Amino acid sequence: MPTGALLKGRVAVVSGGGGEIGGAIARRFALEGAAVLVCDVSQEKADAVANEIIASGSQAAGLAVDVGEPSQCERAAKVAVEKFGKITTLVNAAAAVTPDGNVEKLDLDAWKRALDINFTGIFLMCKYVMGHIREAGGGAVVNIASSHGHFALPGRMAYCSTKAAVMHFTRVLAVDYGAHNIRANTISPGPIDTERSLRRYGTRENSNAIRGKGQVLGRTGTVEEVASAAAFLASDEAAFVTGTDLLVDGGQTAFKGDSLATTL
Repeated sequence: MPTGALLKGRVAVVSGGGGEIGGAIARRFALEGAAVLVCDVSQEKADAVANEIIASGSQAAGLAVDVGEPSQCERAAKVAVEKFGKITTLVNAAAAVTPDGNVEKLDLDAWKRALDINFTGIFLMCKYVMGHIREAGGGAVVNIASSHGHFALPGRMAYCSTKAAVMHFTRVLAVDYGAHNIRANTISPGPIDTERSLRRYGTRENSNAIRGKGQVLGRTGTVEEVASAAAFLASDEAAFVTGTDLLVDGGQTAFKGDSLATTL
């Protein structure tokens, strides 16, 4: 349950903060006491989340950031320090809608764009933010990966590959910066109810009926459940947790099949 103090005094930069998962994380961080720079490729979406946070009585600002552009990532770090005095926390939730296709069918430009946003964008945000977190005395990085980085899906070459890369990048980041009191972890969400998924399945009930069979808990997850995991990893409650991946997937990775048909 939100405490209002889990992240008190922290300053977080959240890429993809205008999206559903990133927005939920930004709101939860603010609820837990953090000041948040909400970064999104859309200034309108970034402002919408930031203004909601401000209206609730917390500190926030919105900034248009294309994480595939080095100068914009560098600017995000500078703006956060200018507005809030420091950076203690980085969440990379920006992600591209990747095209389907095997290695023969996948267009090279689409492959490069998936790499730019899903992987290189995380590298760039870390490149320009890590020094500020070090100067603040330490902190935490939370990168959003995916359960699909743990197993292969037919035709999802770009998405699965980039998410797997994010996990190992984050392990190396943890090793490189542990001596500076900076922890780095990933979250791998499984099937989460978002507007995009609900457009495909129509209703949450249909989504649960179709996708929930692959989860031990028999249902899909919510963006708020991902945000709760992010708040934990960013907080002192996870002070001895680094270089690892937290699966928030309802048991999808542990059990693949119709779990509801299993009897004790």
